Amino acid sequence: MRAQSSPRRTDPARRGSSAARHTPPATEEREITLRSMRFHALIGILEHERTVRQPIEVDLTVHCAAAGGILDYRRLYEQVERVVSTGPIDYLETAADRITRAIFEDPRIRQTRVAIRKPHVALPGPLAYAEVVVRRRRDSEGE
Repeated sequence: MRAQSSPRRTDPARRGSSAARHTPPATEEREITLRSMRFHALIGILEHERTVRQPIEVDLTVHCAAAGGILDYRRLYEQVERVVSTGPIDYLETAADRITRAIFEDPRIRQTRVAIRKPHVALPGPLAYAEVVVRRRRDSEGE
């Protein structure tokens, strides 16, 4: 009688196959967040919102390849400030979209998340704030 041979191992990592050796290395990515940046802006569609600055708060998160070097946080802050200080802006969505586009001027940025909050919203009841979040990822061919 022939001895039964053990089944062949098919796990490439165990066999040391070429498939395991040629796996591309993981791409390191950095996530940078500036949270609760506070500004006063002309934002909204009501008459008083177009003439009297009101508080807004912005969170910005960016993702970039670690190989791209260090991002200057001051530059990110200044880009947000530049967008929100230009006004009046009708909607939070518009402001968030403009911030995203400004941040994507830096080709190292792969993804953004902008959350913009407005605490003084004209609604008939209590409300902590209205918030809009815009996420955008750069496609492989550019924005």
